[in-house]
Amino acid sequence: MSDQDQVAPENARSGVVERGPFVLKTLLEDVPLSADGDRQDIVINCIEYWESNLYIGTSASEILHFVQIPPDPSDDSDAPSYILASRICPAYSETSTPERPGVQQILLLPAANKACVLCNSTVTFYSLPELSPVFGNQKVPGSNWIGGLDLNKSQDDNTQGDKIRPVMVLLSLKRKIRSVRIGDEARQVKSIDFAGCIITARRDAFACVADSRSYALLDVDRQLKIPLFPISSLDDSQSGTVGGKAEDISGQTTTRTHRSTSSSGQSPPQLEPRGHSRSTSLGTFMGGGNRQPSQDRSKDTVDPLFRESSPAPSLRPSGENQRESSPGKSPVRADKPLPEPPSTSEASSKRASMIIPSGSLKPHIISPSPQEFLLVTGTGTSDPGLGLFVNLEGDISRSALEFSRYPEALVTDGRGVGTELSQSNAEEDEEGYVLAVISQGDEKETHYGLEIQRWDIDSAENAHQKYWLQLPDATSDSGKARVGIRTVTEPGDLSFKEVAKSLRSMRFRPFPRISSGSSAVSVQSTDSRTAASLERVSKERELFESQDAQGDTPLPAEWEADRNEEELQFAQRLGRAKSRVVVWAGDKIWWVARNPLALQLDAALEADGQKAATPEEYATAMTGVINTIRGREATTEIEYMSLGYIRQRAGLLLLTNLLRRDEAPTEAEYRGAEEALLEGGLDPRVVIALNPELRGEIVEGKTGIWIPTGIAHIASSFISQEPPRGDRTEPASSHPLHFYQRFLSSWRERKGFGSIASENDVFRTVDASLLLVLLRLDASSPPGPALPGSTRADLNDLVDHGVDCFSRAVALLESHHRLYILSRLYQSRKLAAEVLATWRRIIEGARDDGAEFVDGEIRVREYLAIIRNPALVQEFGLWLASRNPQLGIQVFADPRARVSFPPAEVVAMLRDRAPNAVTAYLEHLVFARDMPQHGAELLAHYLDVVLGHLRDDPASREALEGGYATYRELPTPKPPFRAWMAEYHSNLAEEPWWAARVRMLQLLGAEGADYDVDAVRKRVEPLADALAAGEGAGGL
Repeated sequence: MSDQDQVAPENARSGVVERGPFVLKTLLEDVPLSADGDRQDIVINCIEYWESNLYIGTSASEILHFVQIPPDPSDDSDAPSYILASRICPAYSETSTPERPGVQQILLLPAANKACVLCNSTVTFYSLPELSPVFGNQKVPGSNWIGGLDLNKSQDDNTQGDKIRPVMVLLSLKRKIRSVRIGDEARQVKSIDFAGCIITARRDAFACVADSRSYALLDVDRQLKIPLFPISSLDDSQSGTVGGKAEDISGQTTTRTHRSTSSSGQSPPQLEPRGHSRSTSLGTFMGGGNRQPSQDRSKDTVDPLFRESSPAPSLRPSGENQRESSPGKSPVRADKPLPEPPSTSEASSKRASMIIPSGSLKPHIISPSPQEFLLVTGTGTSDPGLGLFVNLEGDISRSALEFSRYPEALVTDGRGVGTELSQSNAEEDEEGYVLAVISQGDEKETHYGLEIQRWDIDSAENAHQKYWLQLPDATSDSGKARVGIRTVTEPGDLSFKEVAKSLRSMRFRPFPRISSGSSAVSVQSTDSRTAASLERVSKERELFESQDAQGDTPLPAEWEADRNEEELQFAQRLGRAKSRVVVWAGDKIWWVARNPLALQLDAALEADGQKAATPEEYATAMTGVINTIRGREATTEIEYMSLGYIRQRAGLLLLTNLLRRDEAPTEAEYRGAEEALLEGGLDPRVVIALNPELRGEIVEGKTGIWIPTGIAHIASSFISQEPPRGDRTEPASSHPLHFYQRFLSSWRERKGFGSIASENDVFRTVDASLLLVLLRLDASSPPGPALPGSTRADLNDLVDHGVDCFSRAVALLESHHRLYILSRLYQSRKLAAEVLATWRRIIEGARDDGAEFVDGEIRVREYLAIIRNPALVQEFGLWLASRNPQLGIQVFADPRARVSFPPAEVVAMLRDRAPNAVTAYLEHLVFARDMPQHGAELLAHYLDVVLGHLRDDPASREALEGGYATYRELPTPKPPFRAWMAEYHSNLAEEPWWAARVRMLQLLGAEGADYDVDAVRKRVEPLADALAAGEGAGGL
């Protein structure tokens, strides 16, 4: 099949998980079909399962009753076993025929606590679960089919407790269908004129039926029939009786009426039961009659009514004699008396030919939803089949299904998307599938399997979504051609150990366990930064261990073993499933189970990955699987776990593929891995562990990192295969760092989510790793402040918003010589002292690779104005004043500063720690803030500066005296003394002592200056010659 995916059963290829929607799980192998083991021609005809009881009907006219034994807890397979409880030989009234030998049907009625068995065209009744005969071991010979349970009602339990709840069934005889209520007794409800029915499916009062040639829709209550279409599209004999009209089959009229099963405005004719009343007990007519031949069944009683050897006038309502004939009709009428039954062998032969004519197609009817029946037509057993959906009106309701060959049998599984929930389908999966037994091959070699497709979505969308599930040992030779499938009454419990193995969490260890003797060698074999990281991790681990030993709540000694056991039990619960579809071939029986989503997608990852010939093709394959589940929302716990697991696994496989490449992958490939990993919720520490440069930043915590086993194996394998750092000939590529930047930044946005396990350890790792990534990326950026949208801007933003790994962040920034970023980190924690200390280091020349700290002294002055710590303001204000007096004094002179000091105290501090700033501060007070009370102190300071310099510098003193002498010799009128002196000594303008002299003269000449003239004269007297002024100059 070109349009199908070939899949083999799970137990047929050990260790391989299938990607199709269904798998086979062994239910029972080597069924002992022959009691003595001599016969090889016995095959399985039908199977039922209910409350751990397995019933197998065989062609040897036996029912094998097996009882399930729960699995041994110590057995890893977690599979139950079965023991043969009994072999039951149902009573029958005919000799088996080659066409339909042995037990043909087992119908379980749990609500009524009864079972009906059709064996060699004879129906018998039994109690559950041991199949003891009931109703006096009565039997109904001449039966074609028994079933027709109302599929709108759940049949697998008794909702009334121990009380028997009667169940309505349809019993098909040669010319009629009997509606029978089975409870404490079997009572006929009504009789329906439909001859040769061999299969039925019923929804409430509507039953879809088929004889050997065509399908029909019956309204059981109103006794109406809508002929549908022939089973074989080549059968022209049905063309005159098929389609369009509803026929009254109540016996009151023989004319067709316009179809109005639900839409007609006229009321249907009132129908009365024919023959016996609606509640006539079958026991009233089972006691008499002739006994049919049987194998040692002399005590069995046969119901003469169901033999239908005559028209039985008692079936008519009282007063009605004989149906009037209709002109133009066939002379063979359903109500015409039949001759006496022929011999047994002749009757059997005729019945067989009537039921399924040689070479004709077997009809198939199933009801996938409460409003639909699915019918199959075709042209031949080797030709394709067509599945048609018919609603309760007899109209085609949806697009047809196509089968590669006409099915041997088929069932549906799942209620279907958009189907209304009901009592009978509430526990079913939503996706609706059709599973058809199909043969493949030719006359020489034929194989059987299940062709699986969706029925609940449009066939155009589903055209290429068929799956083939091969049945092992199902061939046409050795008597194994009998392959069957059935939906059993009660689902069986299954266990997928593969699911438990994949989803079970285990402790992931990103660092190899190193013995104490080899620890030093391992650290020394790496570069200095990696060695430092490993040493830090080792110390943290020792710290945690000491805390566990000394803390108030240390972890128990066996905590890891207990955790492993808990994870195992949880995973085993996830691996449990149910199925109510069984398939058999030869002497083997399997459950047809929904393939867990995790196994389906895991198989797709493996299969598609193996097909890839290049890394690029592998990435495409992984991305394709990721896209198949993109946007898919989980509806159950196991689906939630499975989708998360597959997203994690696919994303990790894709990422490891990208990290192994020498050439840079595309941005789209990295985005695909990133989205899958984020959506899957994989612990980011696992992704970080794949990068050797970042691995040292992982904080495992006391309990470590726990992830699904299938994920841990991928990461551990990748880490184990990376070459030692000493063997690397080229520096590591930077192309993964942008992926890690986006990935880790996205994880930072999840801070505060309560669903994140080990949140503290996770975000310490995330922040440290992201910081290291940004430092690596920013290393090549040009020096200077960050530009908008740059990596440096991202780095600043990271530290500005705070990190959980504060101490590690400090160490990283120090080791990378990023002092300005470090100061921003301190600012995020409001650590003013550390901020100022770091800035002081930068200003004093410490290495800062980013060179972002521009106008550092101004930044210090502005920062000191907004903090409230007097000690810090004093310390760093005096330091700044000593470096830049004019800027430093603003720290103490700013009226808007949050910390202020008295001017006298400031002057004292400046004299002690920054004497070069005293002048500027006093000048600021006197001239800028107009505080003359500080004039005398400023004048004294000027005198100290000027006189001290003149004493120590004779050259300056001589130059000053020369200037005075030159000014005296100038002819009158002379220029202003101060202006002339400034021009004459312009070369001294930048000298501090000269500036002090000029400001001192300004202060002395200021209006309202308050100073002690005598004290000034006394101080300048030793240098009177140098400070003497010309006439009118006022001295100095």
